[in-house]
Order: sequence, then structure tokens, then C-alpha cells
Amino acid sequence: MKTKYKMVLLIFLFFQGYLFSQNSKRSAKEISTKNESYFLTDISYINDAVFMGRRDSVKAPYILPSVGYYDKSGFFLDASASYLTSSEENRVDLFLLSAGYLFNDSSLSGGISGTGYFFNGDSYNVRSETVGDISGFLTLDLKSIEISLLASTFFNDGSSADIFAGLMLGHTFSTTDNTFFISPTIAVYAGSQNFYEAYYNSSRLGNRKGKGQGQNTTSGSTVITEVIIEEASKFNMLDLEVSLPLQYYYNHFIFSFSPVLAMPQSSATITTEDAVIEEDLDSVFYFSAGISYWFNP
Repeated sequence: MKTKYKMVLLIFLFFQGYLFSQNSKRSAKEISTKNESYFLTDISYINDAVFMGRRDSVKAPYILPSVGYYDKSGFFLDASASYLTSSEENRVDLFLLSAGYLFNDSSLSGGISGTGYFFNGDSYNVRSETVGDISGFLTLDLKSIEISLLASTFFNDGSSADIFAGLMLGHTFSTTDNTFFISPTIAVYAGSQNFYEAYYNSSRLGNRKGKGQGQNTTSGSTVITEVIIEEASKFNMLDLEVSLPLQYYYNHFIFSFSPVLAMPQSSATITTEDAVIEEDLDSVFYFSAGISYWFNP
């Protein structure tokens, strides 16, 4: 088995919001012992939408079907959907379309992608004001440890773009028959928070999208018309994460489970017309489980 992209797509697809549902896109490349093109189908479940350690006060569990084509040249296309399964609301909350290029040269791997986000107008996902991103990464495999650097620009609806950077350290252990993999990983992410300010103005503190922005009230009778986050344009450490992705391969099937502990950093100072609030950030545990099937055309 060729060990291509051990950490590569796991890192790369994080910035697209599919760190877990699309782990298997790297696995299919690992399984194939030939330099061949392939399709990958996947269906996953994630118990909450968490980004840079941030999340809505209401849980957003998703079922995530996806299909992608990965050409032997390195180019790929992928389409995904996120179906919200909360007890209060059931709907397709997000469509994603991605295209990019991946390469692998001995111990150095890398890639770049562009992704379009199409959120439901009522979405309360913490990234619901994001309309697209351009992301890239480089991974150096030193055998004993894999070091990955990544960078991304996120474009937000009605606000400034965000710039993110990350450092990820990990190592993959496997059984002797190469059917079971475990990859303990630690990562740190930094960036700006314009996406978070845009989200607060549209979805939180009473500004729920489907009910008329700025027309609802929070506790008491406070009317929210504008929210300002003082740190929105500053480049700060945002999140420290520890994860333990698990994968089992059976023929062309890939079974995965990925638990993550996110420890958000740099609390926001939130200013409204009536109050100044210091955000209370708590660590959050979340997970994803999925089944994938890959095949050659």
C-alpha cells in the first residue's frame, strides 16, 4: 500500500468544514496501489457544527452525503450537502462545491482548492455568512512525525474576508495488515473573526435569519440591530484541537470515526447598542462517523 496523503486531505478539507466527513478522500488514494483516477462516495454524521472552536448555542447535527472525482493528474471535483437533523428543524442546510489540485513528491505533499458555500437562508451554522474560500497546505512526512502548515482565505457575505493559518502535528499507526489506522493529532489555528461578527449579526443574540434580522429580542427587551466584535479584524490564536481519527478498510469500503476536543482561544468582546459582553468560551467535544466507498471509473 502506498502511504499517499496520510495527513494531507484531512488537513486540506478542514478549512472546507469537512474535516470528518471527507477523511476518506485521502484514504481511497492510500488504498489504491496504482496511480489511477477514482470516484469516492461518502455519507457521514457529525453531532455539531464547530468551526475554530466556535458554535451556535443551538446544536447543529448534520448528515453529510458527498461524491467526488479524483483524477490521477491530481485535480479533483467534489459536491457535498449538509442535512440538518435537529429536533426543531429538518432541512438541507448547506451545499458545497469544491475543486482543486493535490500533489505528492516523496516526503512532501501539498494542494490548493477553491470552495463555494450555499447556505440555507435560515441557517444558524457559525459559518453561515461564508460564501467561499481558497485554501492550501504543505505536509512534510518525517516518518516519526508529520508536520503540516496550512493557510486559507474565507470570503464572507457583507463583511471583510478572513485569513487563517494552522500548524498540525500527527503520526499514523497501522496494523500489520494495513486495514486499521489511528492518527493522534494536535493542531493550533489562528486567524481573524470577521466570519464570527457576520454570524452574530445574522444569527445570534436574537437576530435569527428567518425571523427578520434585528427584529427579535434576547433575554428581557433588548433589541439587537448591530453587533460589533472588537477583535474581528485582528489575527489571534483561535483554537487548539486534539483529535484521534480512526479508520478501518474493508475491500473498497472505509469506515471512520473521529473524536475531537476543541479548546477555543481569544474570547471576543461583543458590543451591542445596550451592552458590552465578554464572551465565555468553553471547550467542546464533538465527533463524526462515516462510511465511504471508492471505485475506479
